[in-house]
Amino acid sequence: MLALAVALAVLLFIGTVWLWPRLARRSWRAVTGRVGLLLATQLAVFASVGLSANQAFGFYATWADLFGQETSQGVVVDHDAMKGEKGPVRVVDTKSVDVPGGGIPRIGGQIQKIDIQGRQSKIASPAYVYLPPEYFQPQYKHRTFPAAAVLTGYPGTAEALIKGLHYPQTAHRQAKDGKMQPMILVMLRPTVAPPRDTECVDIPGGPQSETFFARDLPNAITDHYRVGKKPDSWGIIGDSTGGYCALKVAMHHPDVYGAAVGLSAYYKAAQDVTTGNLFHGNKELERRANLMWYLDHMPPPKTSLLVTTSKKGEGNYKDTKKFIDKVKAPTRVSSITLDSGGHNFNTWRREIPASLVWMSGRLTGGSDVR
Repeated sequence: MLALAVALAVLLFIGTVWLWPRLARRSWRAVTGRVGLLLATQLAVFASVGLSANQAFGFYATWADLFGQETSQGVVVDHDAMKGEKGPVRVVDTKSVDVPGGGIPRIGGQIQKIDIQGRQSKIASPAYVYLPPEYFQPQYKHRTFPAAAVLTGYPGTAEALIKGLHYPQTAHRQAKDGKMQPMILVMLRPTVAPPRDTECVDIPGGPQSETFFARDLPNAITDHYRVGKKPDSWGIIGDSTGGYCALKVAMHHPDVYGAAVGLSAYYKAAQDVTTGNLFHGNKELERRANLMWYLDHMPPPKTSLLVTTSKKGEGNYKDTKKFIDKVKAPTRVSSITLDSGGHNFNTWRREIPASLVWMSGRLTGGSDVR
């Protein structure tokens, strides 16, 4: 579609230049022709720019998503869907990784599309799981692997983590180069009750999003895959809203997540038309969702945090510096500060390789299982 839009824009531009002399008259037909050519060329250019931006940033996954016709909300709430299932994870599809030799799992790894049923939260969500090549190699068949939950921003699409931010490809390359250990990535969006932005909060009388990410997700993955169960085997990383969620969930649940990365994160739950009433007057819940308040008033969690920002282009630069200053032991904090970089995929692609290496260094890696 993008290629067709660009080709049409180019052809219309050439056609306008070629036909303009013939339309340089004052008749109503000539004027109508000029207006029509200009309008069609402008529309084709705008369509090309819009499609290109969507491909780069993953705003919409389908035409139905663009026009508000997405009807996948039914998978969110568990209506006893687990009856007859053997576990909380159901694999619905597999695909190869876009790397050399990606068609062979023991060389390129594999991406599995799964449905996760949250037993405590009663939330269900689709996700993609990247399994590294080592997961399929005989010498590793009795080994567990570290894992990281990978979150998009809001509203985001899980596919954008693969096609736009290239998480599996980056993890594969970094491990192959010996910069990080092989890791399992569980990629999904934080919007587990679409279209509502729950900010990963356990909403009173509403979706229990924090419980889903803090309990259900790691429990489901460790039940189905060879993943370590201790906190130093689990990390969580995200951008924007996903970055806020990653930091908050790790800070609130250091017994689950030993490391967290907030790419261009903010530090206080947003409250607007997309979130609705998150706290229903519960001031304690609202304060806990403010990470600055949490650092000031709660015992420092035993976890490692990485935050990213840029001096020019990011709105979280000053807040990130304040956040770093507030961290106290045993919490450990690291940061990536770019000279310039906006709140976009290009910036995050520059930060993800170092972030994965950092996280790998804070997780214990594999252990023997029998």
